[in-house]
Amino acid sequence: MDLLKVIIHAPTEPALQRAQANLRNLLRARPDAQVELVVNGPAVATAVSITDPDIRARLRLCQNSITAQNITAPSDIQQVNAAILHLSERQQQGWSYIRA
Repeated sequence: MDLLKVIIHAPTEPALQRAQANLRNLLRARPDAQVELVVNGPAVATAVSITDPDIRARLRLCQNSITAQNITAPSDIQQVNAAILHLSERQQQGWSYIRA
């Protein structure tokens, strides 16, 4: 079976809650899947406090949103320069896009 590569996008707090459930369900069904959870906009403020190590390892926080909201992100959570660019590049690389 081909490697499944999925990017889940969560720009709002309700979307972030759905995205976490989507991510867990996907990994339960396909533990070998590559999954990233890209968070931008208002959801970033909530995402920085996520403690679940499985979710945290897959988080990609938008640096533009962090800067705009004057948020300090933990150093162990990966950041991308711009969510829109990261999402576009991943789709170009063949990743499936899911908007939570």
